[in-house]
Amino acid sequence: MDKSAAAANDVERGDYEHERTGTVWTATAHIVTAVIGSGVLALAWSVAQLGWVAGPLALAGFACVTYYASTLLANAYRAPHPVTGDRNRTYMDAVRSYLSPREVFMCGIAQYVNLWGTMVGYTITATISMVAIRQSDCFHRNGAGASCDAPGTVMMLAFSVVQVVLSQFPGLEHITWLSVVAAVMSFAYSFIGLGLSVGHWVSHGAGLGGRVAGAAAASSTKKLWNVLLALGNIAFAYTFAEVLIEIQDTLKSPPAENKTMKKASMYGIGATTIFYISVGCAGYAAFGSNAPGNILTASGLGPYWLVDIANMCLILHLIGAYQVYAQPIFASVERWASSRWPEAKFINSAYTVSIPLMQRGSVTVAPYKLVLRTVIVVATTVVAMMIPFFNAVLGLLGAFSFWPLTVYFPISMHIAQCKITKGRKWYLLQGLSMVCLMISVAVGIGSVTDIVDSLKVSSNPFKTIS
Repeated sequence: MDKSAAAANDVERGDYEHERTGTVWTATAHIVTAVIGSGVLALAWSVAQLGWVAGPLALAGFACVTYYASTLLANAYRAPHPVTGDRNRTYMDAVRSYLSPREVFMCGIAQYVNLWGTMVGYTITATISMVAIRQSDCFHRNGAGASCDAPGTVMMLAFSVVQVVLSQFPGLEHITWLSVVAAVMSFAYSFIGLGLSVGHWVSHGAGLGGRVAGAAAASSTKKLWNVLLALGNIAFAYTFAEVLIEIQDTLKSPPAENKTMKKASMYGIGATTIFYISVGCAGYAAFGSNAPGNILTASGLGPYWLVDIANMCLILHLIGAYQVYAQPIFASVERWASSRWPEAKFINSAYTVSIPLMQRGSVTVAPYKLVLRTVIVVATTVVAMMIPFFNAVLGLLGAFSFWPLTVYFPISMHIAQCKITKGRKWYLLQGLSMVCLMISVAVGIGSVTDIVDSLKVSSNPFKTIS
């Protein structure tokens, strides 16, 4: 099929309902924004639980699986042919094109629960950073022994107010500038965290901290839970499959969207893996078995002002990353509302408002979108207040998203698309899926156990803790 014929077919199918101007670099920015988030802060602790051998190997292993699965998922953007087929604008649309209705339902549950859960995790992480900045400044002004309690709930509400405002942008294609800024911020605090960890390591004699077998625990059971939690944190650190199709839907063509997306995935995952291994190993070398759950909260990490800058960069990054995960949820809920009440005046009313820094210069604000998006952000904030346990929440999110979204559905769609029958390749693909399933189940059990134990000892679950 020639380019003009493909374009004509796109128009007939209504595929130009929004302008697609994305390139490999904007897609890479979206990926880096989605991937490098709160997960990077837990990598020193994760490597500490796994040790010097298993830690780096786990980081590299998850990176390879994620990249391979992302190449399979990129081919599913169009169906039945990866270049000339019909567009699938969402992850669920892609699953619907290749798999059964039951699997579409399973995909919807897994994708949107994980998208929303990631928003919860980002709210917790941003609040921890805001509290850390407040306490750091207080200690610097009043001394280390001063009482410097920070209002975590107030900080969390402030972050949520910002998200309510940003949620009024129609979609990802309208906030590319926000993803670019967020991507720059992610590199900034990753470099700062890495530099401060290396500086702490050198200033304390450059001795290799930690053990080959990882940090010791009070019991073998606790050690097992910590190892599983570490694997969950690493799995979460690589999560972005649930927004890959939505990111790909912003790309212009030619060249073919799957070709561009594969390059963007390689660049994005490659860059983040280098950061992850560096930050995880540097943090473990610097703090050994005492590596904290959030590296930016480590005692004596570096000059308070530089740690504050890192935390500020993290907050700015999470502001953008939150929207990368929230926009698909907003779009799905709004499509459902429009189809459910197509004649409702409240749903069909809209107003145009001029917005600076936006590519098109203005945004259409619909009252029902304002209400729906605000309700989603508020619900996210309430849940974040109730379970503010950083490592456990990240581990649970990693367990819940890794197998179904990153591995199972991409592999299943690839088998259906390429009509792979039982044979060597089929068994290898199914074997990879089963191994990842077992890892996800084990990590999920460990994460839930840790959350339950944390709730038992927390007298005030609305107080954000790290």
